[in-house]
Amino acid sequence: MIGAVMEENRDVLRGAAISQRNSLSRANCQSWSRAIQAKALRLPQYLAARSVALYSPVQNEVETEAILEDALGVGKQVFFPKLHRRDGAEFVQVISKRELVAGRFGIAEPTGTNVLSLEDCANLSVFIPGVLFDRQGHRLGRGGGWYDRALAQLGNRGFFIGLAYEIQVVDSLPTASWDQGVHYVITENRIIDCDNSM
Repeated sequence: MIGAVMEENRDVLRGAAISQRNSLSRANCQSWSRAIQAKALRLPQYLAARSVALYSPVQNEVETEAILEDALGVGKQVFFPKLHRRDGAEFVQVISKRELVAGRFGIAEPTGTNVLSLEDCANLSVFIPGVLFDRQGHRLGRGGGWYDRALAQLGNRGFFIGLAYEIQVVDSLPTASWDQGVHYVITENRIIDCDNSM
């Protein structure tokens, strides 16, 4: 019963936050995304990374194109999620943004077949979207659980960075046992070093 109530509360939070994010103007999203990506490109963990996992933004999520261009330009390996079924996906390498085409649900996905391996995980920075984050690094996603499963598989082999607008950061989020946290949250105003002791 308690679990059902908690999940219902998470669904209410998720719906309200998505509505708020969807109501943002395109100009604000672009401006804030530029500021967020500029901070990400200066993060020591990104600079040291040999491999970077990104995402294709939907529904006014923070854009990642500047990070993609920089990572490819300096020779980092770049990976994007590719969905295989409703609840499954994997990170697949791209060597050009032309390799990203609309896939399931209209989200741009890689066309290649080179899947992220454990060897690629050495010095890996994973940039993660979210609906809401808190200052402790907890994340509320879209509800499918794919990122939680993917991050759990990576374990401590990656450095996890949430990208969000300031309006998406709250004091505290209800969490579930399967939730995976992030090490940092970057907004247009600040970089939050999370106490990720989940």
